[in-house]
Formats: sequence, structure tokens, C-alpha cells
Amino acid sequence: MRLLLVRHGETESNRQGFALGRADVPLNETGRKQAACLAKALASEPLAAIYASPLIRAADTAKAIAVEHGVDAQIESGLIEMDVGDVEGLTFAVVRERYPALAQNWGGPDGPNFRMPGGERLVDVQRRATEALDAIAARHMHDTVCVVTHNFVILSLLVSAVAIDLASFRCFRHSVAAITELDVTADRTRIVRLNDTCHIDGAD
Repeated sequence: MRLLLVRHGETESNRQGFALGRADVPLNETGRKQAACLAKALASEPLAAIYASPLIRAADTAKAIAVEHGVDAQIESGLIEMDVGDVEGLTFAVVRERYPALAQNWGGPDGPNFRMPGGERLVDVQRRATEALDAIAARHMHDTVCVVTHNFVILSLLVSAVAIDLASFRCFRHSVAAITELDVTADRTRIVRLNDTCHIDGAD
């Protein structure tokens, strides 16, 4: 399977630097422009299917892409963003102040096993995202597929693709509306391009 892994367009929470997990916030004006740029960039791709997280920012980004292909974007619950619990909507400075244990442990070697206050662990995100991707791959063994999802989902999949420890997820960056291309086979996953934002230059 040739997989085009896309992060949703910008939201106001992204723009203002707020922690964003399961809050169902929409794309902002820049995000809608970015979705249109994604649709144009992927219009010539032979997409057999388009899958999206159920959150509106991802679903609307996927719909913009799907219109160019005359298909419906399919919702895949396993692609939903990490549940960040009580830190939802907080700035990172406030998170460090209110939850010093989180700030201390999140960046350490055991960070992926450290549960967000009232939320989930990064290891849980990786497990369900991998299961969702495996199910999609089983349905599209020789197809080109687009998956529109979120930051922590993408980072956890990239770490898995290069077979490094999940605690090293900060080695990667994936911008809003960026595209990463993966070549997925039964015995390995290869990164073909990473965090490509050429299509959205000037979108804001």
C-alpha cells in the first residue's frame, strides 16, 4: 500500500498554542485554505480510498480532498487524536505549572507510558493507530490511500515505521496540513517523503 499520511489543517487552538486532543474544534480560515491546497496537491493521485479521524478538523480536511476524487471520506475511529484529558485547551506554560510531574516525565524515556491527567498514554495511541492502519492496509494491499489524522497519531506511526523507541517521537515534526508518504508492505514500512508542506506555501 502506498499511504499518504496527512495532518489536518490549522485550527485556532493550533494557532494560539493550546493543547489540543479530543476537543472537536473546526478548521480556522487558514486551515480551510490549507485543506483546499491539499485537495489541489492530491487531485492527481490515484486514491482508492480516503480515511479520516472522526474529529471535525480532520474530517473536513478529508472531505476537501475527497471532493476532487468523487468519493466519500470514510471515518476510522482508531485515527482519533490522543485524549489529553485535563490539559485540553491549556497553554504549555500553564501545563508545566499545574502538572509538574507531567512536564518532568513526558519528555523522559518512560514518557509514552505516562498517562495524561484524565486522559490516555502515548503507547495507547500508537497501539490503536497501528491497528487501524493494519486494517486499512489489509483492505488496500496494492492501492494508494490517503489517511487524514492528527499530530500524536502521525508521530507514533512514524516512530514505528523506522523501528525506534516511542520515547523518541520528538525526533519527528509534522506540521498542520503536511503530507508524509509511506510505502507499506507485509514486512516493512518505508518513509518516502516526510512533512511535505510545499503545497501550502502562502496559504495563510
